[in-house]
Amino acid sequence: MKNSIQEEFISTVSHEMRTPLTSIRGFSQTLLNSWDRIDDENKKKFIKIIEEQSNRLINLVENILTVSKANSDRQVREKVYVNSSIEKIMPMFYERYKNHKFILNFNKELPPAFLDDDKFQQIMTNLIDNAGKYSEEGNNITITTSLDDDNIIIKVSDNGVGIKEEDFDKLFKKFSRLENHLTSKTQGNGLGLYITKQLVENMGGTITLTSIEGSGTTFIVKFPIYNQEEALKCSHKS
Repeated sequence: MKNSIQEEFISTVSHEMRTPLTSIRGFSQTLLNSWDRIDDENKKKFIKIIEEQSNRLINLVENILTVSKANSDRQVREKVYVNSSIEKIMPMFYERYKNHKFILNFNKELPPAFLDDDKFQQIMTNLIDNAGKYSEEGNNITITTSLDDDNIIIKVSDNGVGIKEEDFDKLFKKFSRLENHLTSKTQGNGLGLYITKQLVENMGGTITLTSIEGSGTTFIVKFPIYNQEEALKCSHKS
């Protein structure tokens, strides 16, 4: 069973790599063989495609490495103040999605969570990036933090295309991408949310979503607040 899953994974990875590699090779050969006959505008166009497909490959390789290490990496869990951690990564989104409006609706009284900060930032990066990619320019992206009993709640909401309820489970599977007019314009390999779910659950959290097709999506992440007894148990395990 394990071998068949591994073979399926390798087969899918090979398929995902083939498309960008074919594009890179094809446009490189065209430029090398016909440089003098191609006008400057098309040269720039072809080089841009090569750059985009190279970035797609780099992103795929990075995600595959993350998948392979998700269950084996030693975590460095500590007190993490989620508001401050999220604020650290926001400047790249302000730059990347200049036409979106980001709303930070933070509970300023949150206690710390018990997390690996690097992995938490990767989780938030994946969720915020998804919200940006799959909503139209000018739309709002709202990041909310709150407290519910002994859990810290983080919500990332957009008012984008939304997701059908029957597609919810597909989102967290490897190499799964939903089809809509925005996904056709966006490069992706269907690993981001799979990785996100693995990272959340490995740190004792949960991730769910709510969505209305055509009205937007909210991803909801829950983590337990910092508990000194639990922290001591984890430190002894490591």
